[in-house]
Amino acid sequence: MAVARAYAAVHGRLLPPTTAVWDGHPIGVWAKHARAGARRARENEELRAAGLPVPSAAEAMTEARQDELDAIDPGWCPDWDTGWQRCYRLVQNHVQAGGTLPMADGEVVGQGEDLGRWVNAQRFGWEQLLPVQRWLLENTLKITPAGEDDRLVKRTQDTKRAVNPAAARQFHAREGHLRVPRKHAEHLGDGGRPGRPSGWY
Repeated sequence: MAVARAYAAVHGRLLPPTTAVWDGHPIGVWAKHARAGARRARENEELRAAGLPVPSAAEAMTEARQDELDAIDPGWCPDWDTGWQRCYRLVQNHVQAGGTLPMADGEVVGQGEDLGRWVNAQRFGWEQLLPVQRWLLENTLKITPAGEDDRLVKRTQDTKRAVNPAAARQFHAREGHLRVPRKHAEHLGDGGRPGRPSGWY
């Protein structure tokens, strides 16, 4: 618990990756087992509430231990993927520290996570999120689902990106190399759309 507190104090959360080691302790593996114990306790409680037998309470975490961990980080054991929760907390910490909400890929990278890419993934994947995840994004980070205009821009950008490899392949097939002159525009054979292989690699 002391290591968990120290880790959370530095990182602002208790969601270490499984490989994390802190002060010589495998905090990542420990946290993974702790989450499994908390989830087992939750499952047992649901069985009891439904009047069903509980197979075993051996691996279930005690309520007192859960309370200790909740005091360190209330979001330490989410119902969803811990990677999602980790990125959510990183964005939350960034905004609370005075930063603006990252809206573009590569705009803000924290602890190895591209926070702008994560924000956009939530906006464009809104329908796949649980209602409580949507509530968290809207009410704590002011993230809203992507509108039709945003989706149109994204489709246009994705279409442009898809043209570049095709233009590069066509240029390479004709010239035998990819040393593309800076101002060259490759016109594809399927309608003359310009592609820019120089931007592809």
